[in-house]
Amino acid sequence: MGSLVASSGKLAPKETYVVLRRSVLTLVTVAGLAMSALTAPAVAATPATAAGYPTSRVYVSDSAGSYISGTLTWYNRSVDFTGTMKSVGCRRAWYSVFDGYANSLGARSSSTHCDTVTSVPATLPADVVGGGSYVGVCLDDANGKPVTSCGVYPRP
Repeated sequence: MGSLVASSGKLAPKETYVVLRRSVLTLVTVAGLAMSALTAPAVAATPATAAGYPTSRVYVSDSAGSYISGTLTWYNRSVDFTGTMKSVGCRRAWYSVFDGYANSLGARSSSTHCDTVTSVPATLPADVVGGGSYVGVCLDDANGKPVTSCGVYPRP
């Protein structure tokens, strides 16, 4: 690349600066990729764990003292819920996962539990590129009618 000063002693045209900036950006990008390629084998050898995926804390309750509490783990094609439900009277947990356009990708519910604290795990299918965008978690009565407003949890 030549000098930025033209033979007339004036600065070179603006296009020269743009080309120079693009060249420097390309050089920096290529250098960064080369550096990351050196560490790629160490990263690739590490097995994937749930700890490497984003999570969201969940808490939904009603006025009777029932609640659902736990964690959503966001995978590429599914969302897992792990946690507990305390039921005062009879309750069930209901989970729904949606894409970014509010299309339902899948729903699950626990069985009905009465006057207990129990684990209510669920795996929600989100079989689209990138997985689900948000999950609704509801606390329902024994007939599947929501007894509280649902919590909505976006993907972090």
